[in-house]
Amino acid sequence: MIFIKNFNNNAALVKDKNDKEWVVIGKGIGFGKKPGDLVDETKISRRFIAAEKDNVEMEALAEIAPQTIAIATEVVKLVEPLLNVKFTGYQYLALADHIDFALKRSSKGLDLTEGTTRWSIKKLFPREYDAAQQAVALIEKMAQTKLASGEVVLITYHLLNLDSDETGLHETIKISQLIGQIVEIVQYQYGIELDSDSFNFNRFVTHLRSFMIQHLKKSENRNNDLDPAILELMIAKYPKAYETVERIDKFLQQQAGWQLQPDDKVYLTLHIWRVTHRQINNN
Repeated sequence: MIFIKNFNNNAALVKDKNDKEWVVIGKGIGFGKKPGDLVDETKISRRFIAAEKDNVEMEALAEIAPQTIAIATEVVKLVEPLLNVKFTGYQYLALADHIDFALKRSSKGLDLTEGTTRWSIKKLFPREYDAAQQAVALIEKMAQTKLASGEVVLITYHLLNLDSDETGLHETIKISQLIGQIVEIVQYQYGIELDSDSFNFNRFVTHLRSFMIQHLKKSENRNNDLDPAILELMIAKYPKAYETVERIDKFLQQQAGWQLQPDDKVYLTLHIWRVTHRQINNN
């Protein structure tokens, strides 16, 4: 690969033999290089196509401290196998930028989340939360500093965003908040605390998140051609679950301007029945 320019000592713009441009990440990858120099490819730990589909401004790498680039690279290496995901260039840059800002905040002792938020996110998304905890521990070790406890939640949001590259971080936060409130509605309706470790709880949360992402994207692939008899059957068979769905429908209309379609109500009714009936029978 041929060196084009530096973003910083650990990030550079290069081109391959086909003149395709790449952003490459690696310790000292651009140090002392001049345009036209060969790049030591053994130093490359990450590479991204320079022209991202989201039109990412890779020049922003120049504003991120070289140490942060090294830390972000190690965090990505840690997280990808844990969650079986792959960071895009945009997601890598967003994480690196967040870590850079988090390290600056750490010296000021700023905590941007509340204890209740941490509890809710840990309960709703345990895999991502656990990975975020490991990521924060790695950041603290490499930077030799202590981050605010709320950073685990903020990095969890970044990890949740990995499986939906068309959803922005602020939308991921909105979705997470709405899911937490829907869980509270279900618990209130049934007078129980849902078992967040159960398989059905995980399926319920996953369904809610998928449904909300579709609404945010205004997906045209949503099937609303449901036989009305199926919804009538759900109402008759699971009246309490359907009553809860109606409350959720009103909540989503008020908070997000979304209205549940008949097929949404059918699937949500089934998920609510599944996530509640076993606990009720065991009490």
